[in-house]
Amino acid sequence: MNNKEIHRQRLSLILLVSILIFVVICITVGLGILVIHILLRLNIIGTAEDISRGTLLFLIAMVSAIMGFLITFFTSKYTLKPVNQLINQLERLSNGDFKTRIKFGNPIAVHPTFRDIEKSFNKAAEELEQMDKLRNNFVNNFSHEFKTPIVSIAGFAKMLQVGNLSDEEKEKYLKVIEDESLRLSSMANNVLSLTRVENQGILTNVSKYNLSEQIRQAILMLTDMWTQKDLNLDINFAEYTITANKELLEQAWINLLNNAMKFSDNGGTVSVDIQENDDCISVAISNGGKIIPKESIDRIFNKFYQADESHSSEGNGIGLAVVKKVVDLHNGKITVECENGKTTFTVVLPK
Repeated sequence: MNNKEIHRQRLSLILLVSILIFVVICITVGLGILVIHILLRLNIIGTAEDISRGTLLFLIAMVSAIMGFLITFFTSKYTLKPVNQLINQLERLSNGDFKTRIKFGNPIAVHPTFRDIEKSFNKAAEELEQMDKLRNNFVNNFSHEFKTPIVSIAGFAKMLQVGNLSDEEKEKYLKVIEDESLRLSSMANNVLSLTRVENQGILTNVSKYNLSEQIRQAILMLTDMWTQKDLNLDINFAEYTITANKELLEQAWINLLNNAMKFSDNGGTVSVDIQENDDCISVAISNGGKIIPKESIDRIFNKFYQADESHSSEGNGIGLAVVKKVVDLHNGKITVECENGKTTFTVVLPK
C-alpha cells in the first residue's frame, strides 16, 4: 500500500470520528432543548415569559452537558472496546504470550485502518512467535554444538597426557584438537559478529580499498575447506575498488563463501562474479549441490534459522543473518536464487 492510499484511509477515519462527534453534539443539544421545552410546557421551571434568554440558554447548556455525559458514559464501553482489546493484547504480547492475536468485530473491522492494525499486530505476533521458536532451537542446538568440540578437545588432550602414543597418533590427535578449536572459534566469532552488527546503527570506519583482493583473501582463508572437498573455484574477475567498512564486508564474504562451500558437492564448483555499473557493484557467489527449499528462502536471513532442519551439516543459523545486517548497514541489497541445481547469492552495494 502506497503512502497516498494510507493517507486517504487515515483521513477517512478522522472524518468518520468527526462526524460521530458532531452527531453526538447535535443529539445532546437537541435532547437538552427537548427537555427544557417539556419542563416549560409542564410549568415545572416556570413559563418561557418568566425566564430570561440568558437563563434559558444556560439551562439548555447544562442539560445538554448532562445528557452528553450520560450518553458518552454508557456508550464509551462499546466505542472504546477496540482500544481496550488492543491494549490487552499488547500487554499479553509484552509478557511473552506470542500466540495472542487480535480480531476486531463489526462494524469497526470494516474500516481499512482497523484492518491494517489487525493485520500488522497479528503479523508482528507471528514473527515474534517464530523468532521465539528459532531462539529456543538455537539455544538447544548451539549448546550441543558447543559442547561436542569441547568434549573432543578434552578427550584427546587427556589421551596425549597419558602418553605411549606413536608420533602418527600424536599428530592425528593434535590435528583433531586444532580443528575443534577452530570450530569453537568460528561459532563464537559468528555470535559476536551478530551482536556487534545488531548494535551498530550507522556505518563507521569506511575506507576505499580493493574489493577483488579482499574476496581472494577470504577464499584463501577457507583453503582447508575447499581443498578437502576438492572444489573447483571460478574466480576470474577484474580488479574493483569500493568505499565501505572493510572489516564488516570481510566477515560477510567469508560467511557467504563458507556457506557456498559447505553445501557444494565434493568436486563441485564455487564461482564468484563481480559486476560494476555507474553507482553500484554486485558480487554473485554461486555453488552447485544442495539447494535451499523454496519455502525456506524467505527466512534464511532470519536469526537462528537453518534451512537444513536435520542439522546434518554444521551451522547455527547466524552466518546469513550477519551478512544481511552488514549489507543493510551499507545500504545494499542481498538476494538469493535457486534454480537448475545452482544456488546464487547476489550482493549489490553502492560504490
